[in-house]
Amino acid sequence: MLYDRARIWVQAGGGGNGCLSFRREAHVPRGGPDGGDGGHGGDVVLVCDDSLRDLQTFKRRAHYKAERGRHGEGAKRHGADGDDLVVKVPPGTVVVHEDDGTTHDLVVPGQQAVVAKGGSGGRGNPHFRSATRQAPRFAERGLDGEERWLDLRLKLLADVGLVGLPNAGKSSLLRTMTRAAPKVADYPFTTLEPVLGTLDADDRQLVLADIPGLIEGAAGGAGLGHDFLAHVERTRLLVHVLDLAPLDGSDPEENFATIEAELKAYDERLASLPRIVALSKADLVSEEEAEVAAEVWRERFAADLPAREAWEPEDPDAGVAVLVTSSATGLGLDELKRELFRRVPVEAPRAAIPGTEDEEVLAEHRVFRPARGRGFHVEPVEEGVWRVEGEAVERLIARHDLENEDALAHVEHRLHRMGVVRALEAQGFEPGDDVEIAGVVFELDPG
Repeated sequence: MLYDRARIWVQAGGGGNGCLSFRREAHVPRGGPDGGDGGHGGDVVLVCDDSLRDLQTFKRRAHYKAERGRHGEGAKRHGADGDDLVVKVPPGTVVVHEDDGTTHDLVVPGQQAVVAKGGSGGRGNPHFRSATRQAPRFAERGLDGEERWLDLRLKLLADVGLVGLPNAGKSSLLRTMTRAAPKVADYPFTTLEPVLGTLDADDRQLVLADIPGLIEGAAGGAGLGHDFLAHVERTRLLVHVLDLAPLDGSDPEENFATIEAELKAYDERLASLPRIVALSKADLVSEEEAEVAAEVWRERFAADLPAREAWEPEDPDAGVAVLVTSSATGLGLDELKRELFRRVPVEAPRAAIPGTEDEEVLAEHRVFRPARGRGFHVEPVEEGVWRVEGEAVERLIARHDLENEDALAHVEHRLHRMGVVRALEAQGFEPGDDVEIAGVVFELDPG
């Protein structure tokens, strides 16, 4: 079974705490502060790995946590940084942060994305020594690492997509032309998941994707429409497999129109991809009937200039290839192979793979760092109680133990410099009022 969806929880490592320490050594009076800094927490990094084919690994394990940074020690010994946690995903994986909608598209082997940033380590007490504070008796705490839920979605990387109604003969074509072994039977919806096959030539290979049968309303989610259509988004050419002898007696023209309407409704780009129409199961009709049907379709496309220009952008005069095929007898399969290799470029244009237009995407290590907010917001909660919200002030509170008088004095000094006290006073704050920041309530009495 192809696992093309997963939901995982990632948690980066927290930073180590800075150390509160003073040098204690014989014959060295007043040695001064010598606490080391805490190490940084490890990041959670997703890496595109060409050896993987689906997201099955994440069905067995859904929680991933990076190593935290070590705490600082005396004698200015800094804590070690936590190791990054590297999580491998297959090419074609789309990663979405559920909290803010940030998206990473991992399509190139080796491409990386930092999805959870490790917390920074706290500073040791030597950093807070000043002319008026020779012996600081506080140090910073390390910050927690980022944590979030991620939604993973695999969209297959294939050169050619086989589309059509259920039981149109797509799986038979794939099995006959490649070494793939999809299930084949004489009833609809035999294939319940996309199947990949490799078509070999002397010096080239093409990857073909057998997309399970689409039905009317597939673009809106009917059947497994969205699940199936997602896997043809990255293809560069579509082979529309059209049954010459439908089991239900339906009209091939109506069947063709149904699939094309669903492709267009799902994604305009799919509607503009180059096409080959493969009239399948020619062994079930007479040779004359097959040729007449092929000629009708060729005339139809010859008269449809917009379709020809959209589906054959490099050679609009060539028209849309209409081939009569039979997986049972091998009729037309060699010609179909030649057309596939002729119409699929040797190298995919950069724009054909979403997210790879910029060279930066292909860098060995791509890091996503959200911008740090420096603003804050002040509001009264009740008489004598004020709330301050803002990333910078919340980080300041998280780093310090407000039960420590020296640390509290340092925090008050920083709040002065950040303009928080001035903003509080502008709204009626009185010294001694309580202030709530990041859920911590303390009495603020700035001197």
